[in-house]
Amino acid sequence: MSNINPVGNAALNLSPEVEKQAASDADFTGFLTDALMHTQKAQLEADRAMEKLATGEARSIHEVMVAMEEADISMRMVVQMRNKIVDAYQEIMRMQV
Repeated sequence: MSNINPVGNAALNLSPEVEKQAASDADFTGFLTDALMHTQKAQLEADRAMEKLATGEARSIHEVMVAMEEADISMRMVVQMRNKIVDAYQEIMRMQV
């Protein structure tokens, strides 16, 4: 019987690509985390602005409206990102292997 030899160093040749993929995964994860943290911060700032308006501490209603709109736009962006991720996942699941 003869020994089975590997065809080539395919695993070694893919190593930089695998590292690049892992780095891009980390970047994507970081991007999502940053987007969620920004959204949470905007929501908290809008809540504080509303509290200040209710207690009379707010200087102008314009600042409160800007904070609320920023929080709203940020939330809409996160919801759309989630929808696109779910759509991509469903598309991948429909693929035949």
